[in-house]
Amino acid sequence: MSGTGRTGNGHGRLGSMLSGLAVAVGCVLFLGGFAWGAVVYKPYTVPTESMTPTVHAGDRVLAQRIDGSEVRRGDVVVFTDSGWGDMPMVKRVVGIGGDKIVCCDKGRLTLNGTPLEEPYLQTKGLASGNDFTADVPQGQLFLLGDDRTASLDSRIHLDDPGHGSVPRSAVQARVDAIAWPLSGMIGRPQTFASLPGGVSSPGPLRLQLGAVVAGLILILGGTAYGPIAARFRRSAPNRREKVSTGGH
Repeated sequence: MSGTGRTGNGHGRLGSMLSGLAVAVGCVLFLGGFAWGAVVYKPYTVPTESMTPTVHAGDRVLAQRIDGSEVRRGDVVVFTDSGWGDMPMVKRVVGIGGDKIVCCDKGRLTLNGTPLEEPYLQTKGLASGNDFTADVPQGQLFLLGDDRTASLDSRIHLDDPGHGSVPRSAVQARVDAIAWPLSGMIGRPQTFASLPGGVSSPGPLRLQLGAVVAGLILILGGTAYGPIAARFRRSAPNRREKVSTGGH
């Protein structure tokens, strides 16, 4: 009996140690994931319907803080420009410095002579309600909404010195996900993947969420171990007594 007790106590101490370790690691992952996310991402509320159907007015999005030099074609970005009202706006980058954008070829934009398929548009096959041509200066970005019938974007600024574009420095963040209502990640359109520069890499949001979820599981599992182990120890003598009685 004494040997069995010592073995049980040893198992109990090991279990308590492991459960404490699980809780400690879980807290690091859980809090670290939140802290990492707070540093990298910033929430924004989309002000208009110009980016429908990708995001809608009133949606809360998570946007990764980035430098303007990291922006690629196809990115949905948050930017502020004095010529556009000097307030945060959300649009899609369709052209970068050196690009020539022409509309329309059978309802499509052409980028440097290549017609673009834009699956994210609200009205398929309607790249714009009006024809236009824009040469994007170096260091600038040409921005359009996904609902081309409602969006006030680079097209209405074509007579400006930058041909409707804004400087890369105007970009504050790149939208990665819709946080509310829960709609998931915003993918990078493959429309631009074959062009020079390609598309931007996904942000670390999935990894951060994974750390938070893993941390929560470890915390719950570690804290649950104590009560479960105590209940098991209390029931063990009863099981041994029943086995002993059955033997007699």
